[in-house]
Amino acid sequence: MAVSIALRWVRRIVVLAFCAATALVLFAVFRPPPQDLPWTPLRLDQPAGLFTGRKTVALGRDATACRAVLKDAGLRFTAVTPRGPEACRVGNSVRIAPRQEMLTLAPVVATACPVAAGLLIWQAQVVQPAAQGLLGTTVARIEHFGSYACRRMYGRSEGNWSEHSTGNAIDISAFVLADGRRVSVLRDWSKGDAPGRFLHAVRDGGCPLFATVLSPDYNAAHRDHLHLDQADRGDMGWRACR
Repeated sequence: MAVSIALRWVRRIVVLAFCAATALVLFAVFRPPPQDLPWTPLRLDQPAGLFTGRKTVALGRDATACRAVLKDAGLRFTAVTPRGPEACRVGNSVRIAPRQEMLTLAPVVATACPVAAGLLIWQAQVVQPAAQGLLGTTVARIEHFGSYACRRMYGRSEGNWSEHSTGNAIDISAFVLADGRRVSVLRDWSKGDAPGRFLHAVRDGGCPLFATVLSPDYNAAHRDHLHLDQADRGDMGWRACR
């Protein structure tokens, strides 16, 4: 009886060892890129991968690490001094310097650091390629309605606080192209032409990079902008894209 039990344990150990060895060999042969692994540090100059979105959201838990990521990417910014009441506490925000090609927001804005990180990846890897492919030019300026607003969702008097209440969101309203054309969410979203397809492409491309992406397809309150935020819903948190 004892010999039989011992043999079963030996077989189990051999099987586990074989599986572990196979996994190591597969990992060595088909080594995934760093952005597809959950334990590697986030770099904004790498193509977005399976864990890029979650890593970007997690930057909201460490202001120092988040600012280091922005600095390594070459973004010019200044840290915003923590301020405000508990529900509208600004604690991990940066003011993005104007007139820099890598992030062409207008007007000048202060937003939560993880939002700035997501915007850097989005502009370089989604917005500009979509503009070149669908509109034949690049984006010179991304216009927005702002980031910080101490309010509850939809401006209600009660209920959950908006991600805007801590600057952890930004509302994108339009894209000004290098040739002078202006693509507006309000005017062009529902059109089936190239500007309309461009807006849908940048919405879809933002979904892996932001915790929440809301467009005119969501409801009338978003008819004139794309809402992008980095809501922290935990390591396995759900993502919203509509």
